[in-house]
Amino acid sequence: MTDTDTQPPMRAAIMPVTPLQQNCSLIWCTKTMRGALVDPGGDLDKLKAGVARAGVTLEKLLITHGHLDHCGQAGVLAQELGLPIEGPHEEDRFWIARLDDDGRQWGMDAKSFEPDRWLDDGDTVTVGDLTLDVIHCPGHTPGHVVFHHAPSRFAIVGDVLFKGSIGRTDFPRGNHQDLLDAITGKLWPLGDEVTFIPGHGPTSTFGHERRTNAFVGDAALA
Repeated sequence: MTDTDTQPPMRAAIMPVTPLQQNCSLIWCTKTMRGALVDPGGDLDKLKAGVARAGVTLEKLLITHGHLDHCGQAGVLAQELGLPIEGPHEEDRFWIARLDDDGRQWGMDAKSFEPDRWLDDGDTVTVGDLTLDVIHCPGHTPGHVVFHHAPSRFAIVGDVLFKGSIGRTDFPRGNHQDLLDAITGKLWPLGDEVTFIPGHGPTSTFGHERRTNAFVGDAALA
């Protein structure tokens, strides 16, 4: 048995960036060692060093939603490395358009950009030989998407869901009911055993959140 036979098909590393400690994720295909950065919001030198340490060849950037801590530096990195940007859903176009202004307001480097591909519910994205499903989960922002790799029982959920909490809905075009509906109607059916990386804080599983989350747990919604 070779080393590759014992390797999982996908690996992921979390690299918190920006003063808001946003979880930028490096995901890669262990067979091809080709990968993607999900939500490279800032601290680009740190991200490039992490990619080099992992021995991964980046082939694209993936974006869950248009807030500056998640994508403020994505356009800069894409241009520098010659990479395409996929995501989020086009309903977040207005957030990406105001990145320069939001950056000034928050004292962070942020630059507006145009993704190479907007994503819709039911789309797929590829990373190396991996295929991830795109799930549109509005509420925190109207164009928020989640990336799900079913064979690995793994998801990157941005600011939709956190360990013990859910995303804020008091931003422009946020909607609390839409967020609850997206979590319970689109994420829970993926299975309790799915491990997820949230946009901030520690990882968890959908099952743990169904049992314990005070906002979207089964008991809270009963």
